[in-house]
Amino acid sequence: MKKSIIIVISSIFLTSCEQISKSIKDTLKPVADTTAVNAKKEELPPPSPFDPAVEKQIQDAQQLVTTILEKHTTTHVQRRQEGKNTDFLTNEIELNKAEEALRKLPQYMGKEIFIYSLVYFYDDGNIHVMLQHPKNPEYVDNYDYKNGIWSQPKPEQLSVKDDIKSRLVPLQKVSFRNIAKAAAIYNDKVSQIEGAKPVTNIYISVWNNKLRWYPTTINGSRERYSIELTENGSLKKFERE
Repeated sequence: MKKSIIIVISSIFLTSCEQISKSIKDTLKPVADTTAVNAKKEELPPPSPFDPAVEKQIQDAQQLVTTILEKHTTTHVQRRQEGKNTDFLTNEIELNKAEEALRKLPQYMGKEIFIYSLVYFYDDGNIHVMLQHPKNPEYVDNYDYKNGIWSQPKPEQLSVKDDIKSRLVPLQKVSFRNIAKAAAIYNDKVSQIEGAKPVTNIYISVWNNKLRWYPTTINGSRERYSIELTENGSLKKFERE
């Protein structure tokens, strides 16, 4: 059983959090006595099919995924926090200007733009995004937005193991104006938590062609909350951990 758990955990860097959780439980799920379960269905909820030790290992695996993703996010953000905040995250007009300028890049004229893997937005007016190459779909380039101008493309080194197709979404699915909506939600929740600080960056990750917003937690001096947004940046879940 322990060997099976290790094998599943080793797939963390290739699958999403939801896939990992399902893989672990499918691997460990014992054969249930359906007759006994049906007989007691009306009286008691079905018991967990896992013993406490296995449940803990499943929780550890899920926590490891979250830690890896958030550590990556924090590391990238720390390199950019020296900039002066300009309330860019809540400025719909400026966010829309950045998106329109991206759409007008000469290499993408007449072509659909696809975001690969991630896009970062900073309150100092900067944006970092990875885009699928306009001519070679197997290539990805990095672009930075600073002082109202998009940089020249910088090649991203990829592995043959990278599943490019599953990490792509069309730019039209990531409306930059939704960043302002998300920032307003984050800051509204921050104002309700003692010791919490307003967001200075927002990060969107692409997994299985779906968007996942960061941060996923808000830390106060006494409490910690998890927060989840829908793909269009609306509030989906907010609860204390």
